Amino acid sequence: MERRIYEAAVEGSVISLRKLLQEDALVLDRFLVGYYPETPLHIASMLGHLDFVQEILKQKPEKAGELDARKSSPLHLATAKGYCEIVRKLLSVNPEMCFACDRDGRNPLHIATIKGHISVLRELVNVRPQAAQMSIDHRGETILHLCVRYSGQMEMLKLLVKTIGDNGFMNSKDDDGNTILHTAVADKQVELIKYLTKKTAIEVNALNAYGFTALDLSTHRKDEVDREIEKLLQSSGAMHAKDIHLSKHELGSENVHKKKKDWAEKMGNALMVVASLIATMAFQVAINPPGGVWQEQDSTVQQGSADSQSESRHTVGVSVLSDHKPNFYSWFLNFNTTGFMASCSIILLQISGLPIKNKFFMWILMVIMWIAISAMIVTYMLASIALSELADTFNTGLITMLIWFGLVGMLFLVHVIRLIKKMIKCVIKSIMQPRQRSSNMA
Repeated sequence: MERRIYEAAVEGSVISLRKLLQEDALVLDRFLVGYYPETPLHIASMLGHLDFVQEILKQKPEKAGELDARKSSPLHLATAKGYCEIVRKLLSVNPEMCFACDRDGRNPLHIATIKGHISVLRELVNVRPQAAQMSIDHRGETILHLCVRYSGQMEMLKLLVKTIGDNGFMNSKDDDGNTILHTAVADKQVELIKYLTKKTAIEVNALNAYGFTALDLSTHRKDEVDREIEKLLQSSGAMHAKDIHLSKHELGSENVHKKKKDWAEKMGNALMVVASLIATMAFQVAINPPGGVWQEQDSTVQQGSADSQSESRHTVGVSVLSDHKPNFYSWFLNFNTTGFMASCSIILLQISGLPIKNKFFMWILMVIMWIAISAMIVTYMLASIALSELADTFNTGLITMLIWFGLVGMLFLVHVIRLIKKMIKCVIKSIMQPRQRSSNMA
């Protein structure tokens, strides 16, 4: 039975199909794609048998959504052959197949562009224009790249530009970072380049993944066509990549500002996280000091000599260290409080809503963070000494703090020198600008 319906599809015999359906109403459902590469609808669509296609869709419209062994739909095959009527019929049944991709990642609109069937492409775009913005999976190319790469499909490109009208899509890049202008220049398609530079919003100075503009590609070769392309591009404002990098104030100021803003935002987030951790640690150390706190009330009288006696008391919840080493505990608590308050200051400034997202305020916040970290380091060393009776602990702590404060001092000095340099540059610039203006006027 499968062989008979396969032969009927090849011949496009509607009579044979109806006869088979009378013999077995489920013959189309029993057809196995695994035995034959395509379904009868695939075969009829590929061979252009319109009546046969209409009959199958009348009996089983869901067959329009089935894929063959290469993941192609009947719409793919009819599109590849340029059968506009069959394409129109398939679209009327299941227009969503415009988004279906075959094994190579191409949808029917890509196939129509590659084959150069503009009437078919027009039908597809009118039904589902969104499918035109899908890229091919394995290369990242868009349908516009296909228009340029396959023999310069000028009319198709014009149709797509008019239908989609998306400047962002017009400047889409493939996996190598090439826009359609890069591709047109590489293939020396002069008429296409004229159209793109004069009639569309193509970005003539876009860089590909290798750092080249379209003008760079044209100047690597030097024949008559390349010189013509070079003139076309330059008349449209095209530049070499090196010139784009040099004209920082004209072309790169926006990117520089964005990078500075991103740096300030990332630094602010990092400071917020570190400040929160330090504040948490300082709080825990304050309520749980080294040696703990007294767990019970006590009042005892210690007998001394016959002429004197002393009274020793401690209160529940009071630090043991504060009773035994009051001066030492005072230093410990002062540094811990300094670290806690410095961290809380950073958190407060970050959530205050003030416009502090610039380098100067970030520098101030970094200095406050240095104070908080330094205070916590001293707090840690004092706690270590308080919990140890070894003399080496004090010596080690002293050496460690000297190294730390030496490092902080060096960083502070470097930042001060950088700040002074910037201030000198600003002063020189403010002095030179009036002189340049006066010389220009003269």
